[in-house]
Amino acid sequence: MSSAPYSVVGCPKEIKSQENRVALTPGGARQLVRQGVSVLIEKDAGLGAAYFDREYIDAGAELVETAAEVFERADLIVKVKEPQPGEIAMLRKGQLLFTYLHLAADARLTEDLVATGATGIAYETVEVGRRLPLLEPMSEVAGRMSVMVGAYFLAKHAGGRGTLLGGVPGVLPGRVAILGGGTCGTNAAKVATGIGAETTILEISSERMTWLDTALPAARTLYSSEAALLEALPRTDLLIGAVLVPGAKAPKLVSREMLGLMREGTVLVDIAVDQGGCMETTKPTTHEDPVYTEEGVIHYCVANMPGAYARTSTQALTSVTLPYLQTLATLGLREACEKSPELVGGINCIDGALTCEEVGEAHGMETVPLDW
Repeated sequence: MSSAPYSVVGCPKEIKSQENRVALTPGGARQLVRQGVSVLIEKDAGLGAAYFDREYIDAGAELVETAAEVFERADLIVKVKEPQPGEIAMLRKGQLLFTYLHLAADARLTEDLVATGATGIAYETVEVGRRLPLLEPMSEVAGRMSVMVGAYFLAKHAGGRGTLLGGVPGVLPGRVAILGGGTCGTNAAKVATGIGAETTILEISSERMTWLDTALPAARTLYSSEAALLEALPRTDLLIGAVLVPGAKAPKLVSREMLGLMREGTVLVDIAVDQGGCMETTKPTTHEDPVYTEEGVIHYCVANMPGAYARTSTQALTSVTLPYLQTLATLGLREACEKSPELVGGINCIDGALTCEEVGEAHGMETVPLDW
């Protein structure tokens, strides 16, 4: 495997529906340029996050007119979301793609990406200890946002039951149930308890529940089981799915039958939709058309939630991805992995082979170990 540096980094404009984030801030571009890396930015790539072309030019990046030119000239492509079909067609063997991939949720994308021969490093499978450092900032945004959008769609004019989560004096608050006490779930609970909602976090790790009990004393913890869900769902106003198995498809914790226990006009927000969702009735939606109703329950299942708060999300994402990007660009893949071994776990495919076991299991596809 080559350890040659990637001398040209390319950042195309995101083309997924309503995706306004950009993978690199002007400040990030400036740092790469100072290290001798050429940076290509597609025209208007940063506009959705309120970063303008002039800022990138002033940072030393080269502005190019089309995504095709970015993909043609760059050795390393940095993005936010998984490559769309038109982008897949522009990838090539020997090129490195550094982005959120979420391959476990999409067999076709997996097959197509592997077939390009490019190396795909997924932000969401770079793991340090038990942490997912490149996923955490977006999980924080999505977790906090989940309560905000859930509260909005509970309003009668938005189709909901008409429940104010925080209640008012003399009226009990609404009830929020959060499946999973990780980064997403913790941040959802911070907002839910902050507005005064009665908040329960369902979790399976006793160690995590002990931590949550100390960190969020206003929230309650409950061991997650089917029996616990069956008891909680009839009383829940907002159900938030925040379950994550790194690199793998999310487990289906709530069946259609179980969902029928919830009252009409209540709301479900499935943050795990990027990984297939943790509800049987989940299907991906967009910011343009974010909700649908199943079993009388309003479903919010937008697959790129942080894109709604593009500037905050872009800044948070670049702050954690840039050090890895700098290492990859200046050292090359092999030496970067030696310096930061967690990058090895981020490699989902390379040279026409699938290397991530969790993705292989999700789709029944053969995986091969990395051959260093």
